Amino acid sequence: MPVLPGAEPYRHEGGKVGVLLCHGFTGSPQSLRPWAERLAERDLTVSLPLLPGHGTRWEDMQLTGWQDWYAELDRALRSLADRCDQVFVAGLSMGGTLALRLAARHGDTVSGVVLVNPAIRMHGPAGYALPVLRHLVPSTKGIASDIAKPGSAELGYSRVPLHAAHSLRALFRVVDRELPQVTQPLLLLRSPQDHVVPPADSARVLSRVSSRDVREVLLEQSYHVATLDHDADRIAQESLAFIGRLAPSVGKEGTATGG
Repeated sequence: MPVLPGAEPYRHEGGKVGVLLCHGFTGSPQSLRPWAERLAERDLTVSLPLLPGHGTRWEDMQLTGWQDWYAELDRALRSLADRCDQVFVAGLSMGGTLALRLAARHGDTVSGVVLVNPAIRMHGPAGYALPVLRHLVPSTKGIASDIAKPGSAELGYSRVPLHAAHSLRALFRVVDRELPQVTQPLLLLRSPQDHVVPPADSARVLSRVSSRDVREVLLEQSYHVATLDHDADRIAQESLAFIGRLAPSVGKEGTATGG
């Protein structure tokens, strides 16, 4: 199936500091594109892959699982690390989950982690029913476009494929066990009004990682897809300041000097 217009992966070749951006479950690079472009404006090298099964139709996602999504990001991280002196990982929702796993497994290769409304658990009775339900019902109502800002919309699936949701549940369990292995500086931005991921997920991440350099920022004006919401500019500013503080080749304003 062709990729939906706007859901294409994004890549910018900039300086010697790289950022890998990870989109969310049933979403696409479109949800992070403005953020990616803001980073690119500061001459950072930016990679925003399209995860397998995403950006086409929800039926395609039924054939993929978390190992496929993670493998795509793992390849992208290794590619960035080959050309950059420092690499940061960042993600929205499930993208944050995958970013945490990259940090846990790649150690010093990752200089810092930026999370926006990260997910780490599947809540409610539906999660427990998934092992059986996925064989009876192919999909359920979508979760895309939880945004407060009028006129802003996320390019994501209108249905959640349940085989993929079952795999997502398995991913949460894997990453939850690996959280103590995350030692890198961590910036976590979360929306108090999030209709997809509850505050308990961010609290659990913060309580279980081993990072000592941690900052939490509340996105008071946004819902779950805060990267397309009222706080999109703040996310860009906070992440640039975070990267600039940790990367010697990035100036105070986030302008990279490496070539």
